[in-house]
Amino acid sequence: MAFFFNRGRSRQPADIVRTTKELLLRIHDSQNAPKAEEELAKQLSQMKVIVQGTPEVSASVDQVHALVQATLQEDLLFDLSKSIHLLPFEARKDTQTVFSHILRFRPNSYGAEKDPPVISYLVHHRPEIIVELCRGYMQSQSAMPCGVILREALKFDVITAIVLYDQSSEGESAIRLSDVKPNQPQRGDGVFWRFFDWIDKSNFEVSADAFTTFREILTRHKSLVTSYLATNFELFFGRFNNILVHSDSYVTKRQSIKLLGEILLDRANYNVMMAYVESGDNLKLCMKLLRDDRKMVQYEGFHVFKVFVANPTKSVPVQRILINNRDRLLRFLPKFLEDRTDDDQFTDEKSFLVRQIELLPKEPVDRARPTRDSPSAHTAAVA
Repeated sequence: MAFFFNRGRSRQPADIVRTTKELLLRIHDSQNAPKAEEELAKQLSQMKVIVQGTPEVSASVDQVHALVQATLQEDLLFDLSKSIHLLPFEARKDTQTVFSHILRFRPNSYGAEKDPPVISYLVHHRPEIIVELCRGYMQSQSAMPCGVILREALKFDVITAIVLYDQSSEGESAIRLSDVKPNQPQRGDGVFWRFFDWIDKSNFEVSADAFTTFREILTRHKSLVTSYLATNFELFFGRFNNILVHSDSYVTKRQSIKLLGEILLDRANYNVMMAYVESGDNLKLCMKLLRDDRKMVQYEGFHVFKVFVANPTKSVPVQRILINNRDRLLRFLPKFLEDRTDDDQFTDEKSFLVRQIELLPKEPVDRARPTRDSPSAHTAAVA
């Protein structure tokens, strides 16, 4: 077996990369596509063997290094990211494997504390590759392989920064890491903002994968995302509430409300949370979720609603809504999802909210907002 394996690897990685690049150009031509697809699948399979090895023979670090260098020299990753939807099913899977291995690869001279060299190359020289991978959600064939590759890349905060801050149109150069301006508000037409429509308007498989990537963007690198949400607060939550929380898809609606609760209750997002719960309109939205026909939507909505009620420095609009609805809430909450008898934390939280609503003043009181470092305020908000 080793003899045959070595024969299959006799071609140099650079040759395989050049051949693959030529074949990728041919599959865009409908007349040449069928034959090109078959040969392209073979080349990608060989690349997978180089990066992954086989059960009998381990991958060679030198061979992988040569393959990585060749892919960068030939700009093959960009061609793959643009053409993955045209590949046959198995070839798409092999592309996903090769791409992910290349993103993780560190030469022996690299320490574990350094980002892999391909990551640095992407953010400084070819961020268009990351943008094209995001646009893979435009095609059902490429959505899932591109999603897997993206989530591998998003383990690195610099990749997340490219996705968040790029505002290029198709055919334009994407933003370089050195050009990122965290304090500059977004226009709302960059690649990150397209996730809202990919999640809400795509078929189930594409929507589910896009949401998984969207959640990864918003939850992994907290300091980066907290700054982004603060700068783009109105734009982000306007779209989040109006598109995702109002989605006609039960799965999208439920997942989005759950994600909203995670974002607000994350200690890193304290200032974002305080800004969100100052809004009377946001409170009204949450109160509507409590009366949704579906119990899990009600349950996820409750975890957002409780942040409004537990906040010790409620805004005047929020106080007014709660005071005006005090009697109805005091009748509603004790019976709310009362069949969750085995969830002691939920029962305790309901009791806590009832007490907070009972203690509301007769008229709204203008209270000072605490500083970010106030531990008591955050403790109350997550009670």
